[in-house]
Amino acid sequence: MKTLRRLIHAEIIRAVGFVTVGFLALFFFFDLVDELPLIGRGGGAGYQFSQALLYVALLIPSHLYELLPIAVLIGAVFVMSRLAQSSEFTILRTSGLGPALALRTLLQIGLVFVALTFVVGDYVAPQADRAAQLLKARFLGVITVGQTGAWLKERQGDASVSVNVRALAGDGSLLGVRIFEFDGNGRLRAQIQAPRGAFEPGAWVLFDVTRTRFSTGERGAHVLRESLPSWQWSTGLTAEMVAAAVLNPERMKTWDLFTYQRHLKANEQSAQRYEVAFWRKLFYPLSCLVMVVLALPFGYLHFRSGSITGYVFGGVMAGISFFLLNNVFGFIGNVQNWQPWLTAAGPSLLYSLISLAAFGWLVLRR
Repeated sequence: MKTLRRLIHAEIIRAVGFVTVGFLALFFFFDLVDELPLIGRGGGAGYQFSQALLYVALLIPSHLYELLPIAVLIGAVFVMSRLAQSSEFTILRTSGLGPALALRTLLQIGLVFVALTFVVGDYVAPQADRAAQLLKARFLGVITVGQTGAWLKERQGDASVSVNVRALAGDGSLLGVRIFEFDGNGRLRAQIQAPRGAFEPGAWVLFDVTRTRFSTGERGAHVLRESLPSWQWSTGLTAEMVAAAVLNPERMKTWDLFTYQRHLKANEQSAQRYEVAFWRKLFYPLSCLVMVVLALPFGYLHFRSGSITGYVFGGVMAGISFFLLNNVFGFIGNVQNWQPWLTAAGPSLLYSLISLAAFGWLVLRR
């Protein structure tokens, strides 16, 4: 049985590798074409072709993370269809490869791709994507969101703080920082403005600070304004939290998403979008298992000459429909406030049931 497993695993790994390289080459070309109009722009030496190549190369891990499940599906469908067409799978079945063993064999190689997808999506892609954004910002401008930048909130004892960061600079520093401190009754207590700042453990260091404090007493309201060359503000808002508010949450690490959505809940802010992103981050690697289960019934089909192309195309369309449904569930779940885990796991559970039903019908009824 080890020989059978090695044969099937080796064939699937080769097919998935070939499909993945082909897709990555295609995405690399399209990304590079998109960057060509930007070459020569920016200050100083400008955004050159070498920087564009590096930027596009840094996007490869993100594309790999997105493409791995569908590449697993295409590669597995092709292998199982080819084995069925050449009657090799029939020979393997007569050699002792029963339905349960066939399912277990594909699930084993599926777990390998699950681990690979998780490592790429949780460690490689976030770092590479952030480096790509900072590289581009260094030559073309800052990283921002909308007209007003990113807004964050934090509770400090009985008081609360609202923070606005206009943008992130190319070196990861803060630009256009505004901090509003409110007392326990919701009255504005102080306002801090700084054109730039930097992250330190447990604090932000702000430069060229203008600090305005408001107080009320028996003689009326008082406003005290002071200017400081630098000022350290103690806070639990980390660089990852600011990046979460500015960058795409899908590019964050799983732990960073978990920490940020807990921070939002603790400060009575809506965390639905980040909860859905967190659960999708957990369930997305498991879609590789769904893909190999979806490919298994193709080994039990009876092919006529030249009919393999249609079946492979059907498998590919099934995979595309899975990812479309996955994205639609995400949007609908955010709008309708569905349970985040159900929004993330729904398509995978549905397609797993369909795959197992097709597998059971082909094996037990035919």
